[in-house]
Amino acid sequence: MVSGIPARMRELVADRVPFVHAVVVRAQFPTSVSAGDDAIILPDGSIEGFVGGQCAENSVRTAALGALEDGHTVLLRVLPEGEREFPASPGAQVVVNPCLSGGALEIFLHPLLPPPVIWVVGDSPIAEALAGLAGHLDLAVRRGSDAEGPVGVTAAIVSSHGRGEAAAIRAALDAGVGFIGLVAGRRRGTAVLAQMDLTEAERRRIHSPAGLEIGARTASEIALSILAQIVAAIRTEELTAAAAAWRPGTAAGAGAQVVDPVCGMTVTVSPDTPHLLVDGEDVWFCGPGCRQRHAGAGGRKDR
Repeated sequence: MVSGIPARMRELVADRVPFVHAVVVRAQFPTSVSAGDDAIILPDGSIEGFVGGQCAENSVRTAALGALEDGHTVLLRVLPEGEREFPASPGAQVVVNPCLSGGALEIFLHPLLPPPVIWVVGDSPIAEALAGLAGHLDLAVRRGSDAEGPVGVTAAIVSSHGRGEAAAIRAALDAGVGFIGLVAGRRRGTAVLAQMDLTEAERRRIHSPAGLEIGARTASEIALSILAQIVAAIRTEELTAAAAAWRPGTAAGAGAQVVDPVCGMTVTVSPDTPHLLVDGEDVWFCGPGCRQRHAGAGGRKDR
């Protein structure tokens, strides 16, 4: 293990920053890495640690950003052009890297995504039950009193017994939250929403009364019905966090996929991707060698 990687992983988890942990599983001579070497890939495509040279890193970066998008682990198999002898790995994602100097690699990519956050407004028994049950479903809870408010949360539940309900719902709507639940009877819930001057699109994001129809009576049962509704939205309706600034591609230029004009390799742009400005156009490369060859053929303004 590269020194500092475990501590860095703990730091990122504590800060709720998503990342991919990449571990070399197999390496074939003459690669510069060994089984057990590892690295962290961040949402902007930057890599901390070592899982191969720059050409291998490009393949790892592209696969890692894909893993951040769908949350699935990947066994990445990186082969130099013409490689035929590396042992088969059923189910592996295979890329042929034309600039790899030699030696095939297998790298396991494990995305670690922060759990969805529920913004719970109110201190009612139902709100307390929600906060207690959410952890068992790998859902994090942010209370309404927290300074962060609803920014970046996956769902908001307002259970404040008539206190500040409209203001909390409006804050969640303005933050882009896709699932907003109001804990109230049908008549009172209808009255609260009627006074808010909601658009049709905003009204569709609000669930009142919140929770699935399971005949719930107690605070814990109602909390269970609400959490079940949220889980269903996450699993079947692809409910995601609002304003998720961490998602791949949000850093300037990061995440874009381009083709190296020299070797033909697909390159995922990151802050350290070799680059030239040629006749006013950005050109990206898999490594310094391709950039130098292109510059020698007429490229200008190395950057």
